[in-house]
Amino acid sequence: MSDPVYISEIFSSIQGEGMLAGRRQIFVRLMECNLDCLYCDTNFEKSDICRLESKPGSGILLNIPQPLSLYEVSSIFDEWRTQLPGAHHSVSFTGGEPLLYADALAEWFPEIRKTLPIHLETNGTMHIALQQVKQYTDYISMDMKLPSTAGCTEQLWELHALFLQEAYGSNVSVKIVVGESTPDSEIRQVCDVISSVDAALPLFLQPLSLPDGSVGISAARVLRLQELASSRLPDVRVIPQMHKMLGAL
Repeated sequence: MSDPVYISEIFSSIQGEGMLAGRRQIFVRLMECNLDCLYCDTNFEKSDICRLESKPGSGILLNIPQPLSLYEVSSIFDEWRTQLPGAHHSVSFTGGEPLLYADALAEWFPEIRKTLPIHLETNGTMHIALQQVKQYTDYISMDMKLPSTAGCTEQLWELHALFLQEAYGSNVSVKIVVGESTPDSEIRQVCDVISSVDAALPLFLQPLSLPDGSVGISAARVLRLQELASSRLPDVRVIPQMHKMLGAL
């Protein structure tokens, strides 16, 4: 019997970021994180309440007690798949930082994957934990944290490089959040990390979303950063947070 897991939210929505942008997914947002990024809009503190969407796509969240078992979560997935057959492309495990629960997810993923592919969204700092689950994931979205936007006090480049090396061979892509103050040097550093593993890996530039709903970078600056990255990498794309533009969860 696998361990129960503390989950912040379970809901159905459009993936607004990265490689699977535009796909309908079931989102499982796990609690707790090992970082504290300035732009994070998620309350990831551990709680005995999970917010569960009343029905997929309703936008109405109900409080249920937790932690939740694999059986309970799988039952929710089965019910939603019955209600909306074929609607969901995959299950996205996000956070917080999902790999803090790697021990449990190593048991959860093989079972969930029998019905829907697994999409892991991670901050790309826990390469040892990734070893436990990467064989059970279908997509890995790695978020490299830039000092200019995330504001992390420690330099994470070495951890990001180790993580990408570990993830290589899986269907992995890299996302960075860019703002008006993001310097060219950070883009070069991102390109260095990706090129050290495989320059062909996709890189997604995500314009910074500000608390008031506006975008924290000009079109001219985004284009400049895209030009710079594209001079080093063959697959560089700019995708704003589509779900926020739609007003979706």
